[in-house]
Amino acid sequence: MVLRKPKEIAEIKRRLLEHYPKAHTELRYENLYQLLVAVMLSAQCTDKRVNMITPAFFKKYPDVATLAKADVEEVKELIKTCSFFNNKAKNLVKMAQTVMEKYGGKIPEDEKELVKLPGVGQKTAHVVMIEYFGKNLMAVDTHVFRVAHRLRLSDAKTPEKTEEDLVKAFKTDLNAIHQAMVLFGRYICTAKNPKCEECFLYDLCDSEDKKQIKSS
Repeated sequence: MVLRKPKEIAEIKRRLLEHYPKAHTELRYENLYQLLVAVMLSAQCTDKRVNMITPAFFKKYPDVATLAKADVEEVKELIKTCSFFNNKAKNLVKMAQTVMEKYGGKIPEDEKELVKLPGVGQKTAHVVMIEYFGKNLMAVDTHVFRVAHRLRLSDAKTPEKTEEDLVKAFKTDLNAIHQAMVLFGRYICTAKNPKCEECFLYDLCDSEDKKQIKSS
């Protein structure tokens, strides 16, 4: 695969930012604690499903302190409709306990410290830093990975390497571009039956998944 030239990258960037000028996560949250929990739950699970789970979760565990004292089996029961709920329940409780024990009950606001928490990998930390602090970072989920490859912004085999390619390509406004690519991949450049007729990047796409739009 031949990757995009700087001029093409600049045009893709311009259109993404133009079409999604105020893009942000669709996860519902009110503070850093709620955002972190929601992002942890969202791994390989839809935001829609997470938003159905979190109201009851936050009612029972309104803060880190209460979650740190939670019974893992009760947490499992609350999040059982979420994918990989067994591991997520264990990680959520361990995360909260670590925050209480090592960070005085305050969720760290630094990426290097965030990834030290149980269940928090680089992608989760980046999503939190992007959404809550507006940091110039990129995070690659399934939507971003798909869009990056269909638009020839990356030919990397892993999310981590794809992230490196996107950072190198776009350099600035990474937080806004990440949010835009997520929404673009979720609603237009979908995995199955992409909505090519609605695509504002149609002329810049030569993916094998591209549909030929018949002119009237």
